[in-house]
Amino acid sequence: MSSDTYLTIAAPAEGLYKDKGSRFLAFAYPVFSEADIKPLVDALKTKYYDARHHCYAWQLGIEASEGGVRFRANDDGEPAGSAGRPILGQLLSRGVTNVLVVVVRYFGGIKLGVPGLIAAYKGATADALAAAEVVERTENRVVVVEFPYLAMNEVMRVVKEMAPEVLGQEFDLACRLRLSIRLRDAGPLVDRMAGIEGVNVSLSS
Repeated sequence: MSSDTYLTIAAPAEGLYKDKGSRFLAFAYPVFSEADIKPLVDALKTKYYDARHHCYAWQLGIEASEGGVRFRANDDGEPAGSAGRPILGQLLSRGVTNVLVVVVRYFGGIKLGVPGLIAAYKGATADALAAAEVVERTENRVVVVEFPYLAMNEVMRVVKEMAPEVLGQEFDLACRLRLSIRLRDAGPLVDRMAGIEGVNVSLSS
């Protein structure tokens, strides 16, 4: 893979692991920012309100991302390191990012011990990821181009040749484009746009 590509999951997926009466329900989600995570975790806590634990881990970004790689693991009351870290470990071993996995545990009455918990959270997560479609995506940048109407032809020629995704456009006396392009092409796009007279170009988050 190129430095601006990564593997993630295409859609939510579920997994299950059972041991000594305990059930571990795993839910994997594609996510794009930290703001996506809390609502998903809260929704599962609401739906499975009678479960003993709602443990999770997530990873976002790649080395080439603006914020680099970010991750977190949460044991939600299980012994330290017995739930969140095994979940995160499965994300790392599968090489996927921009993924959240939440494992909901229903206690079966028999304690599993830390090794048993690690195996259970790892197994439930592995089952969910095995059920997911893994896809390759590109890390993109948003480029904002502001230009006078007279520069329209030159600007649109660059857009046609470099083929970024057009997220938004305003054409008036002063025109504005919001473009999304893969990370490796963002610099060349900015350079070409900046070379057109009257154009103001910037990178947006």
